[in-house]
Amino acid sequence: MDYAAWKLFIDAIELGSLSKVAEAYGSSQPHISRRLSELEEECGGRLFQRTGRGVVLTELGQRIAPRVRAWLSNTDQLVTDIHTTAGKPMGKVRIGILPSTAHPLVSTLYYRLRERYPLIQMSVREGQGAQLETWLENGSVDLAILFRHSPTPKHGDIYLVETATYLVGAAGDRLTSKPTVPFSSLHELPLVMFCRPNSWRDRLHHLSLELGISLNVAFEADSLRLQTRIVSDGGMYALLGPYAIADASKDCRLQSSKLIEPDVPRHIALAMSRHGELTLACRTVMQLTKEIAQSIAVELGDRE
Repeated sequence: MDYAAWKLFIDAIELGSLSKVAEAYGSSQPHISRRLSELEEECGGRLFQRTGRGVVLTELGQRIAPRVRAWLSNTDQLVTDIHTTAGKPMGKVRIGILPSTAHPLVSTLYYRLRERYPLIQMSVREGQGAQLETWLENGSVDLAILFRHSPTPKHGDIYLVETATYLVGAAGDRLTSKPTVPFSSLHELPLVMFCRPNSWRDRLHHLSLELGISLNVAFEADSLRLQTRIVSDGGMYALLGPYAIADASKDCRLQSSKLIEPDVPRHIALAMSRHGELTLACRTVMQLTKEIAQSIAVELGDRE
């Protein structure tokens, strides 16, 4: 059986149009039509009906399509298994990330994988903490890069680096002009924070209650870009880590002071889904992520 021909058959089903298939393959519609006609000739019957709106399966096509899909899937898995047995990582790794870890952590991971392990495909989904936890729980992602507040890893988490928390203001702002700022300075300060549910925001809320401080959340936004843009306009503040600050500072004029009295550390953690197998590709991505996170932490010096 010709794998490429039957893959074309399935792609034609999915796209429903020979012109779309031709565009996806970087080919011409007559060429695609000719290849499918040759496949139909080998089968001894028509697989598609050509219509003015595209192509639809004939009865023969409908009968064999499920078996062709299964055969293609088994063939792909066999190739993956052979490479894995040979010690060569390959396959798709699905990762959930926080917006603040997108760059430089995950962007560097992408380029490192492309250079060293081109057979690994990375699928990245961005979300907030609670959403990432849900994706891990239901198996929508294999790994997640998120923040943890406990000093001790749990549930198989791997702590990559520890980061401090900074009060971020606009460039020239008086409050954030010094290297450090006490937590008490947050009292009634207009803050932009992530929407709930958010474990980080809950942590800050409980800490402020213990210290008798009132947090004034004047604006909620899950968009890190929107948060930093509003802060850069002046009059508002955000509580962020060094990764987020370093990336945002490329587009916004910001300055920041490390929160002290008390310090508010967070751990960037690599969490694993409890569903499915931890493949060689997943283990490879985990190791690279650890290396990259630690090297970036050294470059940033835990400061923006």
